[in-house]
Amino acid sequence: MCQTPVTHIIFDVDGTLLDTESLHETAYRALADKYGKEFKSEYLPKLVGQMADVVRQNLIDLLELPVTLGEIKSFLNAMMNDKLYDANFMPGAKRLVEHFAANKIPMAVATSSSPSEMELKTKRQDKKCLFQHFSHVVCGDGDPEVKRGKPEPDIFLVCASRFPDKPEAKNILVFEDSVAGKTAALAAGMRCVMTPNPELDTKNTEDATLVINSLCDFKPEDFGLPPFQD
Repeated sequence: MCQTPVTHIIFDVDGTLLDTESLHETAYRALADKYGKEFKSEYLPKLVGQMADVVRQNLIDLLELPVTLGEIKSFLNAMMNDKLYDANFMPGAKRLVEHFAANKIPMAVATSSSPSEMELKTKRQDKKCLFQHFSHVVCGDGDPEVKRGKPEPDIFLVCASRFPDKPEAKNILVFEDSVAGKTAALAAGMRCVMTPNPELDTKNTEDATLVINSLCDFKPEDFGLPPFQD
């Protein structure tokens, strides 16, 4: 599929490695119910892959809520904190990360989450073990070098710069589920494999390097990477 081989990998977390997007959607619907509003599925693309304050402001605007950012934060934190610990791997995620690790492919994480949210999401022992395979984690919500959130390319450029051997963007493959994340990766000059929500309009995924239903469908050899042996 690809002439330029991939040498480095960057993963998003929510909806890509960990099944957290459904948890977030449940919390958003509960927020809407609290204020007698209707939460529509079409709102989701504006709430996925973004920094927390952007998500909160979008919720206020979309639902026309008479609340502050602080009140939204308190409500969502109360809904989510216990649930994030129990978030499971997305299909194929564990196998793919372990495959790259076994073949010594450098990997990192670029997430819009805050460090405290990442700590909650990866605290469970099985997740903690998997995330030890990553060279570094860049949290867009809290990292001073990330000036702008996805869909701007900042987080991926910062993440790439922290690999010890400083790879070129063209040699980096990003795994994302969101439109904002995909747009950011492409703007950074990287290639992007998308595992989008099936409800997402396909016109929003047309420019991705590859679109697959889940990480189970990814074939490393298509990008010059070692194939699975099982």
